[in-house]
Amino acid sequence: MAEIGADFPCSLVISIPLPTHRLASSALRALQVDAELSPLVQRSFSLISPVENQRDASNGSIETYLSSGNVTTGGTNGDLPAEEKTVLRTEYKATTNRMLRVSVNGFLESMGVVLGVMQELDVDMLAEEHISVQS
Repeated sequence: MAEIGADFPCSLVISIPLPTHRLASSALRALQVDAELSPLVQRSFSLISPVENQRDASNGSIETYLSSGNVTTGGTNGDLPAEEKTVLRTEYKATTNRMLRVSVNGFLESMGVVLGVMQELDVDMLAEEHISVQS
């Protein structure tokens, strides 16, 4: 995890697993277009594998995981093809906890819209939902 500078002492990492790399990449592209409105907040996006996500969690760092799937074990992110990177990781840094909270709330609202559109219109999400219902 990147070091937090004195100018941005408050931080949060949100990792959201998605069913496929294509959906994770689509979510990343949809959310990236909106720049942070405040210069008091920095945000970065990346796609990582469930393996790297699990490894980060086991390092004892404080992160928020919105998890809905199984996490696989073994290997490293560098060994995996892009198709294995199905976790959208968003890192926030802010000058105050209030600015962090406001930014994260906006992000979660946007993420809710993206997931809602995927659920209604995307074939992969519909297939995943159908599998969950049958189980």
